[in-house]
Amino acid sequence: MKITDELIDYIGELARLELSGAEREARKKDLTEILDYMDKLNELDTAGLPEMTHPFDASNRFREDVVLNGDRRQEMLGNAPDRKGDFFKVFKTVE
Repeated sequence: MKITDELIDYIGELARLELSGAEREARKKDLTEILDYMDKLNELDTAGLPEMTHPFDASNRFREDVVLNGDRRQEMLGNAPDRKGDFFKVFKTVE
């Protein structure tokens, strides 16, 4: 695919960018290099290789969800200036 000035203008329009002449040429060069690299990658023989989403063998590294502080509701409500049952009572803020 050939990167043309019209394509750069179109992409700039979509991205709502105003590119100067020098910026337009620089982006044209960048996109050409990216597409050339993609062509080079497409030359690789990947037949028989497993599909992967990440280059490293990373597994799920989430820790177990362990409750450390337990239910301290009554202790927290003890600090409330006013309460209604098991809830904090606050001033009405919306009419």
